[in-house]
Amino acid sequence: MMNTLANHGFLPHDGRNITRETLVKGLHDALNFNPSLSSLMFDMGVVANPEANATYFTFRADDYLGSNRIFNETVFNESRAYWTAEILTPDMLANSKIARQINSKAFNPQYKFTSKTEQFSLGEIAAPIIAFGNSTSGEVNRTLVEYLFLNERLPIELGWKKSEEEISLDDIMRVTRMISKAASLITPSTVSKSHIRMEL
Repeated sequence: MMNTLANHGFLPHDGRNITRETLVKGLHDALNFNPSLSSLMFDMGVVANPEANATYFTFRADDYLGSNRIFNETVFNESRAYWTAEILTPDMLANSKIARQINSKAFNPQYKFTSKTEQFSLGEIAAPIIAFGNSTSGEVNRTLVEYLFLNERLPIELGWKKSEEEISLDDIMRVTRMISKAASLITPSTVSKSHIRMEL
């Protein structure tokens, strides 16, 4: 999403020296994020700056040079194989997330996925819903999401417009909880009393 915003000029295209003011303005102008949410996101990003008391952050070199962010059609097609309808649900998006993790764990000898990574992963999956969909139902139009990934641009030419209501941290948390719940492989137990064997 950050690359997309840079492609539209809402953030510096080289990904360097992003200040709080730049991020707050960029996220507000592009997606109508409220300032407190954008400021919190800045605080999370600035932690990555090795300079003490830094007032800016820079995308990692591989982020803004694209070495690990180059569009990979094979990976994208693997993910969207789980998008089985025109309207995507939290279950579909969570299924594609789980599938990518399993694939990476199976074939990447350097696989590492911490609880912090999980939070970022949930945020990445939630982003298209927040930007283009319904944060109450967790649904989003598949065409808009595909356009984002295939073009690294906001789907303005498809008729999308930014939300008229400011997007808050509550909206983000609601959607990430939906994705997290949908990603659980544990189902509710429905054992009836007749199936419980009691030993006397």
